[in-house]
Amino acid sequence: MSTLKTKKLIIVESPTKAKTISKFLGKEYIVKSSFGHLRDLPKSKLGVDTENDFEPEYVINPKSKKQATELKKQAKECDEIILASDEDREGEAISWHLAQLLNLKGFGNGKSEKKYKRIVFHEITKSAIKEALKNPRDIDMNLVDAQQARRILDRLVGYKLSPLLWKKIRYGLSAGRVQSVAVRLIVEKEEEINKFKPEEYWNITAELKKITDKSQESFEARLVKVDSKSIGKLGVKNQDEAEKIKQDLEKANYEIEKITKKETKKNPLPPFTTSTLQQASSNKFGYSAKQTMMIAQQLYEGISLGQKGSSGLITYMRTDSLSLSKSSLESADKYIKAKFGKEYSERRFFKTKSKGAQEAHEAIRPTNPELDAESIKEFLDSKQFKLYELIWQRMVASQMASAIVDSTSIDILAGDKYTLRANGSTIKFEGFLKVHPMKSEEIVLPELTEKEKLGLIKIISEQHFTQPPARFNEASLIKVLEELGIGRPSTYAPTISTIQDRGYIEKIEKRLHPQEIGVIVNKLLVEHFPKIVDVKFTAKMEEDLDKVAENKKDWVIILNDFYKPFNKNLMEKEKEIDKKELTEEKTNEKCEKCKSPMIIKLGRFGKFMACSNYPDCKNTKQLNDKGEIEEPETTNEVCEKCGKPMTFKIGRYGKFLGCSGYPDCKNIKSIVKSTGVQCPECDKGEIVEKKSKAGKIFYACNQYPSCKHALWSKPTGEKCSKCDSLMVYAKNDSVTCSSKECK
Repeated sequence: MSTLKTKKLIIVESPTKAKTISKFLGKEYIVKSSFGHLRDLPKSKLGVDTENDFEPEYVINPKSKKQATELKKQAKECDEIILASDEDREGEAISWHLAQLLNLKGFGNGKSEKKYKRIVFHEITKSAIKEALKNPRDIDMNLVDAQQARRILDRLVGYKLSPLLWKKIRYGLSAGRVQSVAVRLIVEKEEEINKFKPEEYWNITAELKKITDKSQESFEARLVKVDSKSIGKLGVKNQDEAEKIKQDLEKANYEIEKITKKETKKNPLPPFTTSTLQQASSNKFGYSAKQTMMIAQQLYEGISLGQKGSSGLITYMRTDSLSLSKSSLESADKYIKAKFGKEYSERRFFKTKSKGAQEAHEAIRPTNPELDAESIKEFLDSKQFKLYELIWQRMVASQMASAIVDSTSIDILAGDKYTLRANGSTIKFEGFLKVHPMKSEEIVLPELTEKEKLGLIKIISEQHFTQPPARFNEASLIKVLEELGIGRPSTYAPTISTIQDRGYIEKIEKRLHPQEIGVIVNKLLVEHFPKIVDVKFTAKMEEDLDKVAENKKDWVIILNDFYKPFNKNLMEKEKEIDKKELTEEKTNEKCEKCKSPMIIKLGRFGKFMACSNYPDCKNTKQLNDKGEIEEPETTNEVCEKCGKPMTFKIGRYGKFLGCSGYPDCKNIKSIVKSTGVQCPECDKGEIVEKKSKAGKIFYACNQYPSCKHALWSKPTGEKCSKCDSLMVYAKNDSVTCSSKECK
């Protein structure tokens, strides 16, 4: 008679993670996924009892009911429950919700005898999982309380403040602690840009050569001093000044006054945290924060490496720590010495500057530093490869010797009035640059000596204007949020996605532009709810939540201190704020239909001019970006319903055709941009250009919904010789197959 083995249930968040972990363990382990949070506050109501210590009401998410039932069934059949959700606050809360849901000992109704273990790990590798199983712990209620406090705080702001925005501005808007501060930063940056007044300045450069050099090899020197005084960037202010200096320099004799040589060290950057990875990925590849985290999640959860097995390729990707484990340092050291030599290796430790960073966590690093990107390229798609290579380079380079650069600065006298300067640099020892090349071109100067005479080839005089502050891109916004202590690693990507989805900002050519609705919402919050968008107040709230996690503050007290004055102010503003003051502007225009005054109103797609006699008179006029009346652009197309000309109009998804007889005739048509390519799926339709809800261009069959064939890239009309799929235009106008399976 066989002896029954103990069954152990391990619960993680994602099915991919479950699949990877199950390969490391014996048959007595059953690994299941919760698919993230099984329980949350209800969507239909506030779900927080503000009168009784902010007691939350948790419900099972409708989409999670099937999974919850499955986990309950599995838990009854197993002797041991192991909660293995992520190691951050969100993960700790997921484990707590599971313990409540499965009625584990110490949770639920308190009658259960079924024990649990809580395990955490930084990476999904066999050794890390085995080590975690040897060192279980209890659920950390301080981390759970910190997560609950954040969730309830965000719910109070969102569910209490959003309805006010619906009443006073427009239905469907929302407010949030971190997202509202992010919008404020973007709006204020735009105000800086609008106030900016460019200043003219001129750069003057001399192209010089050695008199004795027959090769005519030249180098450039920039004007830096006039009468021994530094001129600075704006020193030469106009063309007249520039022309006078140019004429003087064209007549001058040139002699080397001073040569300064020094050896400088260039140190590697620390390994990645969540925010620095998002910044680097955005700057180098143009990936959004959301996209970066999605790819990083794939690398973390595990990828099949053929005969090499399956493993998570990077450590946990939501972290603000710069720490590295001893084993990873040893592994990196071994790789560097074997590949480049011992002179390239240098053990380094980095101190985390981020407020509230958890040093027990690690930086984002490869789980095996000896596994470089090229060695596993065949198992990764192009985006996974790029991100893994970036993470690998940064971590390995952080454990390498400094690069040594020889820098040369040459001051050159031109006559008795002007000083020019030439700078050069050469790399003496590559150090970490062997692994992590950085933008630093070598500028080689010819061999020169002090007092040496030089020959002039030409003087270059160039006009410039000072530039306004650059708008934020995702990388620079994340950097500022982190520096200000706003948000935490897990919040950056969803915050930026949310403010775009709400229409508060729009990404145009990778820069974040505030939209009209975002400006108005920000104005209301700044004037009437200053604490919600106050940088210092929001940062202080983040610090308080960190203190809850450290068992240094009570989460109920924090919520109480926030909610009482917030709710009192909210009730006052309900009566005080006038919707028309926010959403309407008076004009001197008169309605040509009824002679009533015209006003500027805020619509779903921006500002427009409308008759104040609405609804009796429905006359409206479009406004352009400058707020000027834009006459409807007529087309040659005639409305098939009433016979009047069709005009171009602008809506949420861009231009469309609308009848000029509106509002009597409300006929509209989409503008179809043809590609001339027949749909390969149905052979009936044509592939046309379309725009998604997020504003992204894609190409799809015009027979939708009967045919749902779609592409993200524009088809060329040609078909792939290997698989017969459509060929499409890729980056740099190159052509590639549209099928992901075709290589």
